[in-house]
Amino acid sequence: MASHTHAALARLQPGAQHDHAHCIEDALALAEEVCRTRGARFTELRRRVFELVWASHKPVGAYTILESLRTEGLGSAPPTVYRALDFLLEHGLVHRIESLNAFVGCAQPGESHRGFFLICQRCGNADELEDPALAENISHSAGQRGFSARHMTLEVSGTCAVCAGRR
Repeated sequence: MASHTHAALARLQPGAQHDHAHCIEDALALAEEVCRTRGARFTELRRRVFELVWASHKPVGAYTILESLRTEGLGSAPPTVYRALDFLLEHGLVHRIESLNAFVGCAQPGESHRGFFLICQRCGNADELEDPALAENISHSAGQRGFSARHMTLEVSGTCAVCAGRR
């Protein structure tokens, strides 16, 4: 998107000097822009589910989102939450972390890219890694085996820099 700035995208990444309140504001503004550009309806429920996913950089499950909505008096049923999550996935606003059966906000909303995640086993944060060379290497290796990769998600578990510094 033309209005995506490096500064705004950088604020969407967790880290030691991370201002999460500003991060959520940036993510929400970018999501609204993506939906407006695509003519997609960013309804109140979709917006709230998006905000709950972005509440932290920890992947969040659908039932945790559902419980938050019920606590807020929005009382949505599971299919409603899953439809909102499907919408957010379809428009590249969130990613699904398969190993955790959970969702995390996308650091590059609305842009076509691969999902590479560094998942901290201590704090639970999921940091989205953008590495075109890694994607190319995987595609190349798959191609050498006659395999045509269409979708690629990579999840790496370990310890983030912030937690490593807490030892």
